[in-house]
Amino acid sequence: MLTSEQINFYHENGYLGVENVLSAEEVAELRRVTDEFVQLSASVTEHTDVFDLEPDHTPDAPKLRRLKEPAQQHEVYRKNLHHPGILDIAEQLIGPGLRTNGNKLNMKSPEYGSPVEWHQDWAFYPHTNDDILAVGVCMDDMMYENGCLLVIPGSHRGPIYTHHQNGRFAGAVTEEIPNADKAVPIELKAGGISIHHVRTLHASAMNVSAYPRRLLLYQYCSIDSWSLQGFSDWEAYLATIVRGEPTNRPRVIDVPVQMPLPESERGGSIYETQTILEKPVFAQG
Repeated sequence: MLTSEQINFYHENGYLGVENVLSAEEVAELRRVTDEFVQLSASVTEHTDVFDLEPDHTPDAPKLRRLKEPAQQHEVYRKNLHHPGILDIAEQLIGPGLRTNGNKLNMKSPEYGSPVEWHQDWAFYPHTNDDILAVGVCMDDMMYENGCLLVIPGSHRGPIYTHHQNGRFAGAVTEEIPNADKAVPIELKAGGISIHHVRTLHASAMNVSAYPRRLLLYQYCSIDSWSLQGFSDWEAYLATIVRGEPTNRPRVIDVPVQMPLPESERGGSIYETQTILEKPVFAQG
């Protein structure tokens, strides 16, 4: 459980790092299953509904940069989505009651690992309120050299920057960010978790080390936060709940919103969407 100092830090800065949330055994299990999926990706040469590939991926040297919806791909990832320690922490920050609105496994291969440009998750999925966060489960030590998350403290209390380019959604901030020089790394040991608010500006650079960086990302919302893009039906809403009782009374607060429309010229993943950027910040290798 978090201390009052940690809770206050999160609300003030929009991010938090917590060590030792998962056991060594849990981390080893995640690594084992992930290695199996990397090997499975050797059978494909193009992006699929499951695999998002690095540009230099080959069958002989498979490089997977994203496993899409891992909780739907394997019970080990699904079990960690419901990890009591993670849910206890998330509930202290945005509860009571939680639901999930997505998950992914982002990987940075040694001495490459595609970067992710500056963005705010809120630009991808605005809701009726912003009690929403992302938890990053570190399967490896996450350090600056191997492409840890970079965040701009306090940016969750600022504006929503435009993520559009030439009138279409581009998956990254396309205007100048005044405080980019104030960015800080979230460095953690394997088994720790990063937490960032849905409006916090964040990014990650290339992996320039000899070590992998595998980060399992779970998105959690307050149970009364409803997507402005809607649910197909009541059952679809119920399927997202991970803790607490459902409600059909969304909590609506005054938050800035720009819908991620018109759609990007290129979809599939944030990596693909960001390839259209005219002025990327991070080196692409």
